[in-house]
Amino acid sequence: MKINLTSVFVDDQDVAERFYTEVLGFVLKQNVPIGEDRWLTVVSPEDPDGTQLVLEPSGHPAVQPYKTALVQDGIPATAFAVDDVRAEYDRLRGLGVRFTQEPADMGTITTAVFDDTCGNLIQIMQGDM
Repeated sequence: MKINLTSVFVDDQDVAERFYTEVLGFVLKQNVPIGEDRWLTVVSPEDPDGTQLVLEPSGHPAVQPYKTALVQDGIPATAFAVDDVRAEYDRLRGLGVRFTQEPADMGTITTAVFDDTCGNLIQIMQGDM
């Protein structure tokens, strides 16, 4: 068994697609119209056949209270591995990304947290996880 898909709920799929591809550097994998929404996934360019991240519409009534609570409590919706958190922090800040947590050493890992512009906090991390 392996993880094939994981998802984050996004407020606007068009905004999410631009942010996750143009800013974060993921690659569009699937873009299938489904009514008013799309089956929209991205993957790492380093692993194009790897785990897909679904940019899931936030239309279900339970989603907004869930997302709001996570953001208010500072809890990331998901985490992405990077080779160098501080370098990625500098790169993303240079692109205008707003961080809610600067790089912080936490034992064997280093983390930082940013706002994905789509209603989520996302953590980046490096180290032995």
